[in-house]
Amino acid sequence: MRGKKGEAHLDPADPPRRRGNRRRGHGTYENDRPPILGVVGRRSGQVHLRVVHHTDHATLKAHVYRFTRPGTRVYSDEWRGDEGLEWPHETVHHGLRQWARDGDGDGHREVHINTTEGMWADVRTFLRPFKGVHKRYLSGYVAMAEFRRNLKRISPAFISAIVHTQSAHFP
Repeated sequence: MRGKKGEAHLDPADPPRRRGNRRRGHGTYENDRPPILGVVGRRSGQVHLRVVHHTDHATLKAHVYRFTRPGTRVYSDEWRGDEGLEWPHETVHHGLRQWARDGDGDGHREVHINTTEGMWADVRTFLRPFKGVHKRYLSGYVAMAEFRRNLKRISPAFISAIVHTQSAHFP
């Protein structure tokens, strides 16, 4: 049994437990895989995350326009929902194994989404200890991850803001 862990599962009436919700493709709120939209500023490092029902073009466009300044250069991957933004927009094509590229020919690979990928890794690391969050409460956890990332550390101000926010919602 080289390379395998545990014991062989012999009872066909009692199949082994499988990890839940392994559907391929983009999630939606209805299929219990609520998408999270996020933008992060390269210079400021400020993050804005929101749990949404769908990742259609209109929702994505509204999120980008709400949390970035007019005319901001937007960098993303090749996903088609990002197309049609009225602001300068450049992409990297992960499907073509492209991770960064020189967009203006100056020798500096400024077109990349490494900042965004790092933000998502941080959000996943924050959510991992909770071992799954119900979609009804996910936005609260995502808000905590956003706030934590924006503060860079948990401080007395962070705790005070959480207590103040909770008392405002639950008198």
